[in-house]
Amino acid sequence: MSKPVVAIVGRPNVGKSTLFNVLAGERISIVKDTPGVTRDRIYADCSWLNREFTMIDTGGIEPDSSDVILSQMRDQAQIAIETADVIIFLTDVRQGLQDSDQKVCDMLRKSHKPVVLVVNKVDDFQKQMNEVYEFYNLGIGEPFPISSVNQLGLGDMLEEVVSHFPDASEYEEDEDIPKIAIIGKPNVGKSSLVNRLAGNNRSIVSDIAGTTRDAVDTKVKFEGKEYIFIDTAGLRRKSKVKEDLERYSVIRAVSAVEKADVVLIMIDGTEGVTEQDAKIAGIAHEKGKGIIVCVNKWDAVEKDDKTIYRQTEKIRSTLSFMQYALILFISAKSGQRVNKLYDAIDTVILNNTMRVQTGVLNEIITEAVAMQQPPMDKGRRLRIYYATQASVKPPTFVLFVNYKDLMHFSYVRYLENRIRDSFGFEGTDLHFIIRERKEKDQ
Repeated sequence: MSKPVVAIVGRPNVGKSTLFNVLAGERISIVKDTPGVTRDRIYADCSWLNREFTMIDTGGIEPDSSDVILSQMRDQAQIAIETADVIIFLTDVRQGLQDSDQKVCDMLRKSHKPVVLVVNKVDDFQKQMNEVYEFYNLGIGEPFPISSVNQLGLGDMLEEVVSHFPDASEYEEDEDIPKIAIIGKPNVGKSSLVNRLAGNNRSIVSDIAGTTRDAVDTKVKFEGKEYIFIDTAGLRRKSKVKEDLERYSVIRAVSAVEKADVVLIMIDGTEGVTEQDAKIAGIAHEKGKGIIVCVNKWDAVEKDDKTIYRQTEKIRSTLSFMQYALILFISAKSGQRVNKLYDAIDTVILNNTMRVQTGVLNEIITEAVAMQQPPMDKGRRLRIYYATQASVKPPTFVLFVNYKDLMHFSYVRYLENRIRDSFGFEGTDLHFIIRERKEKDQ
């Protein structure tokens, strides 16, 4: 089941980043007492009472601002609102109820999403409750007093947030159908690919980056099997500034990746792979999803006998953190090699959910150790006692060793490569957990 998405929105400088950092458990957002410091949304995985969710920090909303940066932040916040399952509307008790709070509130009402009204910077609940009650005037329900800095009132607030999460039963109908998210920069052809796969114009296709406003789920049947494709172009505005457009694509990717089994990372073949592609791909990698890199518009690329080789090498170099990704060269416009996607998706799902028998896994590890001795330091040599697979999506292996500090990254990579030699695991990351166990514990 996908994780619900919670967006923290509000005017600049009401403490959104501080609250985000407290809930995320680490300092992820820049916190500074100047409006507009948090320029881009930032996301983190959180949990409360065994309910996991993805939280989005947003730039502050200034509804009537003509300032370019504040205007861009407003657009980013709007995308976060459209994407979220629940919205935390954060206000500031010290500044009191502002006209712009009412305007943000009007914006939130139009979203028809559950909104939890939170009043921040309440350091003394007894003395400041009269100021908190003022926020009832917004007309969106009970205000929850908190202090992000002092971590007061967070439990009551989170209980209210969790109570609005979609019920698990809402996901059951399509739970067994593979879900494939299509992510990438604006105008790389995501909607065109969905239309080609679906055989109709479900999404608006245009050369204007950002034509697709909302994520669109499309169910497709191919050779008797059903698939759900999630198109995430999703830009709200038609900006002239390409760099700003690219920032907006990240939040769509976060939400879609959460829902997906496999992620198609689309790259413009005429432009080649970029650092922004790597940033977007990193979201899918961090979530442990199956990954296929689709190089689109391949029919428009001038080619010689080494073009695919050069493009592949550039992709492997730029996306060096995900060497396992499966790469396909397609044209959504002409349909070139598009049907090969289905075989690739089936392969990646199989690999992402593959289990290796413990006995076979330990044979591979033993053979690998015999071929290349484990690291040694100050007379201590690493010994691997035992290995087992703990979970799938992605396949996760636990290695029990005598000295955890001797298990260098390079040796883990060596063992991973030996496991891949035996089982492939193309299109999926492999995770390794190292556990220390002394010989007397054996």
